[in-house]
Parts: sequence; C-alpha cells; structure tokens
Amino acid sequence: MVGVLVGLLFVVSCRKTGYPKPYGYFRVDLPKNTYVRMDTLLPYSFDMSSHARIAFKYEPQEKYWIDIVYPTLNAAIHCSYKEVKGKLYDLSEDAHRSVYKHLVRADDIQERFFSNPEQDVYGIYYDLQGDVASVAQFTLTDSIRHFFRGAVYFNHVPNKDSIAPMADFIKKDVIRLMESFSWK
Repeated sequence: MVGVLVGLLFVVSCRKTGYPKPYGYFRVDLPKNTYVRMDTLLPYSFDMSSHARIAFKYEPQEKYWIDIVYPTLNAAIHCSYKEVKGKLYDLSEDAHRSVYKHLVRADDIQERFFSNPEQDVYGIYYDLQGDVASVAQFTLTDSIRHFFRGAVYFNHVPNKDSIAPMADFIKKDVIRLMESFSWK
C-alpha cells in the first residue's frame, strides 16, 4: 500500500504545466552603412547604400525604371520615373492612392514633406506602420518635367516585428536618397 502511494505521488508530482513559447526571430546583423553615388545615363542621380545594387528594368515604355535591390535583406526599393507632361496632379494622385491602399493593414501612415530648392526637388515621404506590404514610399518631382516614385518591399510575408530592424535600415537609406537626389 505504501508503494502504491509513493508511486502515485511520484506520477502526480512530476507533471509540468505547459506554457506557450514566445516567437523568436532570426537576428540580423546589419552592416555599417556607407553610400555611393548612383550616377548613370538616367535623368536623375542619388546616393545609395553600398550594400544595395541597381537592377535595370528593360521596358520599352518605361526605360528609366529601376529597382534598388538589397540581396542580404531580401528587399528592394521599386523606383519608377515619368515625365510630367502636364499630368502632375494625375501622377501625384496615383502615388497617393497606391500608398493609401495599404490603409487596410496599416496601423498608421505618416507623411513628411520634403523640399530641396537648390536641386529643384520636392516630395513626400510616407512611413507605413504595421504588417503592410510596403514599409515606406516616396515621391519626388520638380513639378514641371520629372516625377520619381519609390516603394520599399520585402520579398516575404510582412511581419512588423521580424522585419523592424531591416525596415529601419532601409528607411534611413530612403531618406538619404531623397536628400541627395538631383535631376540631370
């Protein structure tokens, strides 16, 4: 009888209460950023991260479109260029609509206006918060001839917690791109 009680006590006392484990994400060691001038035959120029590369899009209708690709971060800034040709309002509204399509999933969208009169560059930077497909977008124009638009995308399902360090890294690059941007 004593043996049964000891055995029963042993079985009951060894049960552990299970707790869910928190999600963990891979640590990404981000490099110290340095910048190089992207100066090609395109009608614009800017500083970009030395950790990124340019991928030209060979579209007959859109010959000045590029992607700024971050291979180690699995991300890219998709950039498009259009001549204004009197359609600045339409181009601006199209870009605005593209940003606010993310409102369904975004926690917040913050707009910051940008102005560099010395280079005749004006624009808007959109910082998108939450589990959105694009974490940042921007437009740049001189209001007369040129219109440039960019959008940051990661090549995987968005999760704001897991991509936060990488998103912040690329957002700093976008700000640098905007501050150094010039028309040719």
